[in-house]
Amino acid sequence: MSEGVWRTSSYSGNQGECVEVRTLSEEAGVRDSKDREGGSLLIAGEAWRAFLERL
Repeated sequence: MSEGVWRTSSYSGNQGECVEVRTLSEEAGVRDSKDREGGSLLIAGEAWRAFLERL
């Protein structure tokens, strides 16, 4: 994933114990903020929107 900017929740503070999210045109990427080089999960846009609606 070469697009988008990774964002960390403001609730995580400076402890690095949160996930980071990057939204792209048709999908979202999610990764562990403690292990940024460990890979990321790519989620289809429709599934990501459904997830956010249920939060």
